[in-house]
Amino acid sequence: MVGIRLRLADLLGGLSLVADLGYGLEPGHAMRSCLVGVTLARRVGLPEYEVADTFYTSLLSHVGCVGFSHEMSAAFGDELAANRAGARTNFADPRDVIKTLIPESTRGMRPLARARTAAFIVAKGRALGRSYDSTVCEIAKETARRISLADGVQAALFQVKEAWNGSGFPSRLKGDEILLPARIARVASEAVLFHDLGGTEMAVHEVSRRGGSLLDPALVAEFIANAPTLLGEAAAGDPRELVLEAEPEPVVERDHSDLPQVAAAFGDLVDLKTPFTHGHSKEVARLAKDAAEKLGFDAETTQRLHVAAFLHDLGKVGISDLVWEKPGPLTGLEWEQVRMHAYHTERILATSRTLEPMARLAGMHHERLDGSGYHRGCRAPEIPGPARVLAAADAFQTMTQRRPHREALEPDQAAHELRAAATSGTLDPDAVTAVVEAAGQRVERRRELRPAGLSTREIEVLQLLARACSNRAIAEQLHISRRTAESHVQNTYAQLGVTSRSAAALFALEHDLLPVQDS
Repeated sequence: MVGIRLRLADLLGGLSLVADLGYGLEPGHAMRSCLVGVTLARRVGLPEYEVADTFYTSLLSHVGCVGFSHEMSAAFGDELAANRAGARTNFADPRDVIKTLIPESTRGMRPLARARTAAFIVAKGRALGRSYDSTVCEIAKETARRISLADGVQAALFQVKEAWNGSGFPSRLKGDEILLPARIARVASEAVLFHDLGGTEMAVHEVSRRGGSLLDPALVAEFIANAPTLLGEAAAGDPRELVLEAEPEPVVERDHSDLPQVAAAFGDLVDLKTPFTHGHSKEVARLAKDAAEKLGFDAETTQRLHVAAFLHDLGKVGISDLVWEKPGPLTGLEWEQVRMHAYHTERILATSRTLEPMARLAGMHHERLDGSGYHRGCRAPEIPGPARVLAAADAFQTMTQRRPHREALEPDQAAHELRAAATSGTLDPDAVTAVVEAAGQRVERRRELRPAGLSTREIEVLQLLARACSNRAIAEQLHISRRTAESHVQNTYAQLGVTSRSAAALFALEHDLLPVQDS
C-alpha cells in the first residue's frame, strides 16, 4: 500500500457523519452544508484558497460538539435532544429561548424535571452556551491541526460560533473581524438545518431572521437571492459524490501511510464523549496492532486492523451520554441503543471509499464466537481473524478502565477474564493470547517532561480535569485548598491556551499525559 494516495475530501466527508450524529443532525448535514458553503463562497468571489478553507470548515464545523457531551448531559439529560434544540434556537432573540429552546430541550420530561431544566436554562443557560461554543471551537481547531489541515481552516473553525453582532464566542469577534470562511460555513449550516426541517421556505425565513445579528447580512442576502438553487443542488444527489466534485483545486491528497494519523485524531475525539473513555481507542489500536504482528498478519491486514481499532467506537457519538454514563443497570431499550453503536460505526466508515474496507471489521468489535455478540450476532465461521483480535483488544482495554457501574480491573485481572472468555468459547484463544502478551509488554511511552511548560502539579491538575473533576474534587484529591485548586486550574488552562476541560483533555491525550489505566 506504500505510495497509494488518498483524497482527503473522501476521508473527511465520511468522517463528517461523526459530527452529524454527535450534534443530533440529519446524516449528511455537514456534506450538504459544505456544498452550499462552497457555492456561496464562489458566488461572492472568494479566491480558491479561501474556497478550500470554506470547504473543510463546513465539513468539520460541528466536529467539536462531542467534546461537550458530558457537560450537556449533566445539564439536560439527553444531550442530543438539547443539541437539536439549541441548533434550532435563534439566540439573538431572547424570546426564542422561551419559544424554542425550552420546549424542545425538555420534551418528554416529567413535569418536575421540565420545570427544573427550564429554570436552569433561564438562570445559567447563557454561561453554559458560552462554554459550549468555546469548547466546540477549540476541539474543532485542534482536530484540524492534528490532521494537518491548513492554518486558514484551523483559524476559521475556531471562529465558527462567532456572531456578526459580536455576541458570539470564544473571542467575541464582530463583523469583518470574523474570517469569511467561518461566516459562510455558519450561514450554510443554518440554511441546511432548516431546509431539512421545513424546506426552502423555512430555510429562507430562519436565515433571514438571523441576518445582522448572528449572520453576516451580505451573505444572508446572497443566500436568499439564490436559495432554491443552492439548496436544490446540495440535495440533488449522493452528497458523497457531490462533495468530491465540488472540492477546490488542487485536490488535497495524503499518503496511505498517513491514514493512522487521521484515524487517531478521530478516535481521540470520540473518546472525549465521556470522561472515563479517554485514551480508549488509542490503546485498543496499540494492542490490536501489536497482537496482529505477533500472529503474523501481513502488513496490509495489520494496517487495516490498526485503523479500524482507532475508529471502532465512532458510532458512540450517536447514543446519548444519558445511556453511557448511567451508573446502574441498563433497561432493555437502553441496551438496544448501546448495540446500535457498532452499526453506526460501520455505516460511517462505509460512506468513504478510503474507509469502506475497514467498515465491517470495525463494526464487528462486539461480535462473539458463540453468537452472543452484536450488532449482527455472528458466529465463529463468520468472524475473520482481524475482527477476533479487535474484539479481544477492545474487551481487555475496556475492563482496565473505570465505568460508571464498576471500577477498573487491574491488568492481570483483565487478562484472567479474557482467558476465561476464550475458554468459554466467546473469544478466540489465539487472539486472546496475543492481546494479553501485547498488554504485558507495554513499552513506556516517550513523553515530553514538561509539555507546554507545565509543572508537575499542573500535570496532576490536568489529569484530574480530564476526568471531569470539579475544583472541589481536585482540591480534595491533591489535599489543597479550593482556592489553590482554582488557581492551578486557571494556570493550567492559560499554559495550554485553552478554556475548556475537553480541550485540556485532548492535549493530555496527544501528549500521553493520561495513565493508560485511568480509573
